[in-house]
Amino acid sequence: MRIVIAPDAFKGSMTSSQAAKALERGIVSWEPATQCTLLPLADGGEGMVDAVLFGRAGTRTKVRVLDPLGRPVEAHYAWFPEDNLAVIEMAQASGLPLLGDDERNPAKASSFGTGQLIGDALDHGATTIVLGLGGSATVDGGFGCLQALGMEFFAESEKLDWLGGPLNTVTHLDRSGLRPELGQVEIILATDVTNPLLGPEGAVHVFGPQKGLKEEELEAFERGMESWSELLQTAAGCESRSLSGAGAAGGIGFALSCFAHCRTRPGFDVVSEFVGLEDALAAADLLVTGEGSMDAQSFFGKVPLAAAAAAKRFGVPTIAVAGQITGSLTAFREAGIVLTLPIVDGIMPLEQAMSQAEVLTEKAGLRLAGALELGRTLRGVLSS
Repeated sequence: MRIVIAPDAFKGSMTSSQAAKALERGIVSWEPATQCTLLPLADGGEGMVDAVLFGRAGTRTKVRVLDPLGRPVEAHYAWFPEDNLAVIEMAQASGLPLLGDDERNPAKASSFGTGQLIGDALDHGATTIVLGLGGSATVDGGFGCLQALGMEFFAESEKLDWLGGPLNTVTHLDRSGLRPELGQVEIILATDVTNPLLGPEGAVHVFGPQKGLKEEELEAFERGMESWSELLQTAAGCESRSLSGAGAAGGIGFALSCFAHCRTRPGFDVVSEFVGLEDALAAADLLVTGEGSMDAQSFFGKVPLAAAAAAKRFGVPTIAVAGQITGSLTAFREAGIVLTLPIVDGIMPLEQAMSQAEVLTEKAGLRLAGALELGRTLRGVLSS
């Protein structure tokens, strides 16, 4: 049997490559003759750099940057010198995984570190940058990112340094120091988010609470984002805030779109092309995918459902594994996932399950392989 193993990361516990390897270990320990093709995936968030480097030869470039609260942290991005292409993961520098639950504070969180990563890619001569926008901790409208790339901002006569939000204190800007290469590169914004910058479906109201904004802070942040967007659009002579996806990652895509050549693509599509998912599925008998939680949100561009849709086009059935399953099994089946398996094998606290994720996933692979053998046996019985 030829199996493509293509999971997403299990956030907080396993990268997508760790999950894929654990599943493979379990499957081949039951049936050593199984041919497994490992293609770790991502949707533009945590694990995107690992996934593209697993699927294609490139360089992992390490950079010392500032995290969302201004602390030094080592981040990395994927560099493909033959194409002058960089793949950057915003979560590496400006992501929620870098903060404790009690540190989430969009009034202080900056996208400065992401701008530093982009700047380093420009130093390397990048002509194309893929920027994964998932998992960000910021609602700063890209203020920090543009600042790291050389733009200066002021509140009347006072130069502003570190700023999260709200952004209505910014009265004017000086773009003379902005990296000129920014206008010469193509930036692909990899995200499954289609929200505009402003309004009830925008960056502040939809994503702010996930990043630590309190209900009573939302209107002030929204007013600040509106003022900020008017300032940038006037300076750039553009109209970008209503574009699909402008509200992703706290508005950083909007800011970059004002001063660079940007286009938005689903993160899953970008990564699946890098790793050659469709070519692998064309020769496969089965797809095994998964993520930390299979729930209602899985239907909005998440890896397991997107991978299952790709497999369905090739007539390949899909099995998904997950840390927890709360979504409709009937809906999953209709989407092409014929079997959904939890990795936990007993009652245990969440912390224990996350700390033992690789062991549990390997066991899940073993059980999955046993189910496949049972299916083959029953097929013979039923056909006789």
